[in-house]
Amino acid sequence: MPVLSSAAPFDLGPPPADRLVTTVDELLVRAPVQQIFEIAAAVEHWPAYLDHYRYVRFREQRRDGGGIVEMAANRPFGLFNWPTWWLSEMAVNRDVPWVRFRHIGGVTTRMDVEWSFTPVEGGTLTRIVHVWNGPRWPLIGPFAATQIIAPVFVHGIASRTLAGLAKAAVGRGASLATRGAA
Repeated sequence: MPVLSSAAPFDLGPPPADRLVTTVDELLVRAPVQQIFEIAAAVEHWPAYLDHYRYVRFREQRRDGGGIVEMAANRPFGLFNWPTWWLSEMAVNRDVPWVRFRHIGGVTTRMDVEWSFTPVEGGTLTRIVHVWNGPRWPLIGPFAATQIIAPVFVHGIASRTLAGLAKAAVGRGASLATRGAA
């Protein structure tokens, strides 16, 4: 069980613009902003929607719905899965809305992530931006970040996450519409 806290939300600020790696995944989700935002912000439920997520656990929850969250996902490679793990500070803004993370554990430590939700014709433009300077590995850190970790793992997991949560949001809208029609 997470330690529930009345502590102030983490002040993560927008992702820095001066990082070595910027990875952007975006998708037009055919659902209202609030619908996709609520699903994205409820990270503890992601494994129910996403086959590639092994688990999501809050170690501590803050009053905004964020906190310290531990996540583990698989990056599929055909018949094989490569397990990944990271620990993040998470902040949630329900007014704007956005969800932000700063990785504080795992290979991607010091990575900043922002989920943003923009109403557009036909739904919500949902965007995930990851920015990072790579691991602090002598000589190979920048190469590993730009050629392997960001394009293969970060994009590979984020694109699947976005597609899966979009499907859940659209499905939730269809079930809400069906219930409302009765």
